[in-house]
Amino acid sequence: MVLASTLGATSAAISTSVPAAADQISDAKAQAAAITSKIQAIDAQRQTLTGQVTAADYQLAQLKGQIAASQSQMAKDQATVTKDQSQLRSQAISDYTSSGTSSQVTQMFTSNVNTSGIRSEYSSIATGNVTTTIAHLHTAQVQLQATQTALQQQQAQATATRATLAGAENQASALASQYQGTLNSVNANIQSLVQQQQAADAAAAKAAAAKAFNDKVAAAQAAQAQAAAQTTAIRTSSGGSSSSGGSAPSVPTAPPPPLAAGAAGAVQAAESQVGVPYVWGGSSPAGFDCSGLVAWAYAQVGISLPHFSGAQYNDTTHIPLADIQPGDLLFYGPGGSDHVAMYVGGGSMIEAPYTGATVHITGVRTDGGFVGVGRVG
Repeated sequence: MVLASTLGATSAAISTSVPAAADQISDAKAQAAAITSKIQAIDAQRQTLTGQVTAADYQLAQLKGQIAASQSQMAKDQATVTKDQSQLRSQAISDYTSSGTSSQVTQMFTSNVNTSGIRSEYSSIATGNVTTTIAHLHTAQVQLQATQTALQQQQAQATATRATLAGAENQASALASQYQGTLNSVNANIQSLVQQQQAADAAAAKAAAAKAFNDKVAAAQAAQAQAAAQTTAIRTSSGGSSSSGGSAPSVPTAPPPPLAAGAAGAVQAAESQVGVPYVWGGSSPAGFDCSGLVAWAYAQVGISLPHFSGAQYNDTTHIPLADIQPGDLLFYGPGGSDHVAMYVGGGSMIEAPYTGATVHITGVRTDGGFVGVGRVG
């Protein structure tokens, strides 16, 4: 059939293989759009075929009704003639046996003494009436039979046409299902490629943020070492005091306190909650906000922290960025009141950022209101 060859040719043009081009997502989307267009075309053709099948069904019903009506008419005509024939013959016999006096029809012959002639004449009339009626019946039956034969031929042709249309409709449906399966496969491939791309972008962003942070920490450490070296050199050259009577240079601040004994455990506890949804005011694995995650993680190693980032900022020892270690806290906003995250090493931190997000590890941010690092004592 034309439909089969046309649709079959288009189906052969579609492939479910993953595009090998660099921009795989774009190629897959173009493929999905092409398949969708073909499905729409098939659906439109299928709707047309469905309408044609419905019309064929209606035509068949009409033809069957006409055939049934002609058959019914033939049966009625046959019954009528059979009845008339029986009545005429009965009348003829009755008139014959009663010398034609039993019927008004034969009374016209009662004055004729030749009853034999009368009976013969009436018999001819009766027989003629029956013969004429039978002849008319035969003619009508021939005409009805011809009509019925023509209707049956039309019915056979309509049945064949309906079968062809129904076959084309079924083929279109099967091909549409085939295309839909292909489209589902391509869409699944697109989703996978998008997820891969998003993961790659997130990993790249995280790596870039980590590198920028590590570079910043390295620069801070280098500046700290240089300042310490300069202080040592000044002290050495001056013998520990100023020879000119001026004031002595500033003494570097004291080194930061050591990490809390449970810092590593707190990091592990926090990382175990990756994927938990952000919940404002949350402080359990059912849901966390930023300070709730930090407080819960340290609580797992026996260290108590308040459930508020500003209070946590006040309860920790503020240390230079150059001295940051896993387990230290990063604060944002005035007095650390906007947000807190935990440093996990490698330029990354873990946080519960905002409604709609989940606990996740990301690159350390030193912009957006960053105010400093606090070490849990």
